Parts: sequence; structure tokens; C-alpha cells
Amino acid sequence: MELHETEERRALRKAVSEIAKDFGHDYYVAKSLGGEKSSELWQAVGKQGFLGVNIAEQYGGGGGGIYDMQIVGEELAAAGCPLLMTVVSPTICGTIIEAFGSDELKARWLPGIASGEIIMAFAITEPDAGSNSHNISTHAKRVGGDWVLNGTKYYISGVDEAEAILVVTRTATDDRGRGRLSLLVVPTDAPGLTKTLIPVQAVTPEKQFTLFFDDVRVPAENLIGAENDGLRQVFMGLNPERIMGAALGNGIGRYALDKASAYARERKVWDVPIGAHQGLSHPLAHAKIQLELARLMTQRAASLHDAGDPGSAEASNMAKYAAAEAGILALDQAIQTHGGNGLATEYGLATLWGPVRLMRTAPISREMILNYVAQHSLNLPRSY
Repeated sequence: MELHETEERRALRKAVSEIAKDFGHDYYVAKSLGGEKSSELWQAVGKQGFLGVNIAEQYGGGGGGIYDMQIVGEELAAAGCPLLMTVVSPTICGTIIEAFGSDELKARWLPGIASGEIIMAFAITEPDAGSNSHNISTHAKRVGGDWVLNGTKYYISGVDEAEAILVVTRTATDDRGRGRLSLLVVPTDAPGLTKTLIPVQAVTPEKQFTLFFDDVRVPAENLIGAENDGLRQVFMGLNPERIMGAALGNGIGRYALDKASAYARERKVWDVPIGAHQGLSHPLAHAKIQLELARLMTQRAASLHDAGDPGSAEASNMAKYAAAEAGILALDQAIQTHGGNGLATEYGLATLWGPVRLMRTAPISREMILNYVAQHSLNLPRSY
């Protein structure tokens, strides 16, 4: 693993940062509070090819890996624009389709995902399944030349922006009653598919939905990979999902510390900058150390994933945990440094509380990460 980034990757950081700063957090907040989509920023990043850096060149991508994609996510977030759909469309869906999709599915979806002209949502979570994917009840069965889906999905991001959804569904049941899963691409305008908005107290342009599948028919060729092998396939996208979630947490942390440091250098009380007081400088320094450790773990996880190292699963979970904690710590201390101004919309800090707090819960909760590390890294008895 390289401990320094290549000149090409430093150039990628700079280019994405310059685009994102042209929009900035004020744009992000205005779109979020106005109930609008961040389409202009998404298209600007996609036009330069940055949404497809992890997708093969033959499909219009940059031919890089998740390391490059997490750079894009982090730099957007560091400019105050943590775009959740970067985690979903190019990272989860793009990765899975490229790894397991048919030639026809790759040709149909990957070029548009890479350019940002197509957004694909991802649906795995259910009200009664949560982290237990074996308990998924949404099911699909073959009827003639189609798959017919029925069931419910919960907290699915960005469906109103998406052209299609990669759906994780049960297609069989094993002898222990656990679901055998398959992956299907379902157009968002498919008859029988309805969505209901879930109101949430988080300032983001992406909305959350409950999805209802009522005899939704999709062609048999929309199956990704092998039938009943979906659980193995989906993890090709879930480790990158954790890495990208970590990247957003790292970026928010950087944004918060930049704002806090600038304020602490300029704000004077008793004739000295407040940053001269150790009561403020030490917590900010502590947050900086935690953030850099989380970034290092994220980069390690991405490098292991791109190398096909099985250790990437452990590293991805650890990176997600570390970045969520570091991002929350940095933002909370930045708000504290600003005093009452930390809660004012114009200072652009409290508006990121919802997105960074989400990182502790999704795409996987901190408790499930601790379960994973206890069981797989420490060889402790399974607790669930």
C-alpha cells in the first residue's frame, strides 16, 4: 500500500474540489431546504468523468477503482456537499453490475452511470429485515419470460432521481428458512411500483422512500449474475458502500475543521483569538488526529478492495466506524467553537448534523460493525 498518493490522484482531488467549491455548502443547503435535487452539481461532476472513475474505460469510466471513487466523495463532502447518491449509483450499483452483469446489462447501464446521465438507486432494507438480509421477504418468481416482484423496501434513497433500482429480492428459501437472494434491475416507472416519501430531519437533497412492489414485472434478462447467488454478489458492492460512507464522513470532518480553525483564528475575546485558548485548540487538535486516522483507514480499505484482498471486508467496516466517529467529533467541536453561531444556518455547520449523524446508523450501524470485528477479527462467539 502506498502511503502517499500519486500525482494523478492528487490532480483528481484538486479537480473535484474546484468543481464542488464553485457550488459550495450554500448551494447544498438551498437545494435541500427547497426540496430540490442537486442536479447541477451532479451533472458538473459527471461531465468531467468523475462519477465513473471506478468503472472500466470500455463503459465510459476512468478505469480506476474504489480508491479513486472515495477521493471524489471525500472532496465533494469537504466542500460542504456530501452527495449520498455517489455512494449508491456509481459505487454500489456500478460495481455490482460491472462484476456480475451480463454484457447487455453492462452496455445498457454503465455508460450512463459513469457519465452521471443515469442514476440508479439500491433497495435492500426492509421494515422487518434490517441488517438481517437472510430475512428479506420481498420475493420474485418466474412467470413466463418475466420476474414478478412483490414486497416492501424501506429507507431507499434517491428513488425520485433514479431511472432504475437495483433490488435485492428473495427467489428461494433454504432448508433453514433463510432467503436465497437474487438481484434484479427494476425501472422506476414499472407498473405496480409505488413510492411513499419518508419525512426525515436531515438537510440533504436526497429523499428517502418506502417502496411497494405489487406484481411488478421485469424481463428475465434484468437478473444480475446467477439466480439465488445474490448475497455473495451484493457484498461486492457493500464493502465499497462502507468505504464511500467513510469518505463522506471524512470530508464532512475536514469541512468542519476548516471552518472551525478559520473562526478560531479570527474571533477575538479578551483581545486574543479564541484559538489561543487550549480549551478550544486542544479539542480541535484531537479531532484532527482522529480524522486523519480515519482517512488513513479509509484509504487502506480502498486499496485492499481494489487489490482483491479479502482483508478489505474488515478494513471497510473499521473505516466506516472510524470515519463516522471522527466526522461527528469534528463537526460537534466546530459547532462548539462557534458558540451560538454554530447553530446559525449562515455558518454552515449545524446543517450538516443530519448527514454526519446518519453515518453512525447507515449504511451499516456501528453496533453491527462491532459485532463483525468481535466475531471475525477477535474470534469471539457470535452474539446474534
